[in-house]
Amino acid sequence: MENQDPLNPTDSSEYAQQLATFSGVEQAVLTNDLLTALMVQMNTTGMAQLADWAEKEARAAAPAYFDGSPITLAPNPAVIADKVELVVYDEDGNEVQRMEIPKSAELVEWAGTSADGAPFPTVIYEFHIESSSNGEVVLTEMFDVYAKVQEIRSQNCESIFMLEGGIAILATAVSALKEA
Repeated sequence: MENQDPLNPTDSSEYAQQLATFSGVEQAVLTNDLLTALMVQMNTTGMAQLADWAEKEARAAAPAYFDGSPITLAPNPAVIADKVELVVYDEDGNEVQRMEIPKSAELVEWAGTSADGAPFPTVIYEFHIESSSNGEVVLTEMFDVYAKVQEIRSQNCESIFMLEGGIAILATAVSALKEA
């Protein structure tokens, strides 16, 4: 009102339209603030529900940090396989070990030692299961590994688990939990 030109006043319908526009903008700002508060509250609730997962071992198809302790692997070999191998890759993608394992879904412990008993370096490894039938590879996929959940983060409305060695996985990638 105070910024109007007294010689050329604003039309009353135009003035009403400006007031309605300002009111709409104010409502949009309030709505955005409310939505932000709701998202924070939902994230907090989700984090509280996931808090019990900290310090437990989560199972997911992910690399694993080897610190000298055995790593538990969960195989899922192809049904038609007559030979199943564990293939281990270092953090540079180099194959460092290959060994035959039983054709079953029983958990496998990887000791992290070479054939002569020497321990592997403390780094992140990736584990693949290679199923073969009649000498031909029929399935290669990443092993599910068990790793301790050290921290739970919220990022872009998703829960992220930080595992040993700084490995990050989505909570939705976890297929099982067990006590550490």
